[in-house]
Amino acid sequence: MKHMLNTLYVTTQGSYLRKEGETIVVEAEQQVRARLPIHNIGGLVCFGNVLCSPFLLGHCGENGVAVSFLSEYGKFLARVDGPQSGNVLLRREQYRRADDLARSADLARMFVFGKLNNARTVLQRHLRDHPEAAGNPDVAALVLRLQQQMLRLQNPLPLDEVRGMEGDAAHAYFGAFNGLLGSRTGFEFHERSRRPPLDPINALLSFLYTLLAHDCRSACEAVGLDPQVGFLHRDRPGRAGLALDLMEEFRPFLVDRLVLSLINRQQIALKDFVVGETGAVLLKDDPRKLVLKTWHERKQDEITHPFLNEKMSVGLVPHVQAQLLARHLRGDLDAYPPFLWK
Repeated sequence: MKHMLNTLYVTTQGSYLRKEGETIVVEAEQQVRARLPIHNIGGLVCFGNVLCSPFLLGHCGENGVAVSFLSEYGKFLARVDGPQSGNVLLRREQYRRADDLARSADLARMFVFGKLNNARTVLQRHLRDHPEAAGNPDVAALVLRLQQQMLRLQNPLPLDEVRGMEGDAAHAYFGAFNGLLGSRTGFEFHERSRRPPLDPINALLSFLYTLLAHDCRSACEAVGLDPQVGFLHRDRPGRAGLALDLMEEFRPFLVDRLVLSLINRQQIALKDFVVGETGAVLLKDDPRKLVLKTWHERKQDEITHPFLNEKMSVGLVPHVQAQLLARHLRGDLDAYPPFLWK
């Protein structure tokens, strides 16, 4: 399974990727920068002016390597895939379940339960690591509020109510996010803004959420699920609903915690951002490479999976969750076990 961990991020502008036998060759400034066996690559992400040869794209499709093209600042543009893999019976069951609002609500509750649990853990770890913040009424009240909502989610609820709870919890969570930032960093956060991100923290969140969505989509496809058809996120053209469902559990665990660490450890500063012509706040080149490096290192960390009780790299967890979801849809598991960070 380790081959699913290795996503290759190409950020150097003007790079050219080509096929040479069974390897991916990366060239920049007329020099070969890397040669990587394709069987060691699970995904390829190209930022900005990065070119791939047609033969390499075809070879990636044959070997199950998804190639994603993003703008220089992380906006998703396009994706090249090979033939869809997996059992057609699994996908047919996925479609039937998605068409049944009551059964969709049962899965949606698990995705949201995992998200709220992991958001609560982010807050609790902050209070543990920063005793001076223990008296922050906003953070303490939010921990209690998330716990109460998690209790409600343990019982059957209509899908619209589940979606409403997720939205309310996200609004309250980001409302208290500013209290998690160190006072000496100079950063402030007021509300979530997506298209475009209007401040540095939103720029970081959006950039890393894009990378997380890539990994979750790849995980869905690797086990034969249709990433477009979700349960919490309903069908919308161009939106990978199931990938968004799956990534809800990992937003606090993988992205939010990483953003807080980058800022509070002063690895990222306000000078590392630039305001574009549209008003969007964007990461500069070198800081973006640092964020990518830190993201990749985070994915290499080892944890013990709470349901399987097995050690694995963090980057494998979305793939494991996609497998557990597929097993549930096939009837091998009575319920889908969300990833619950402790």
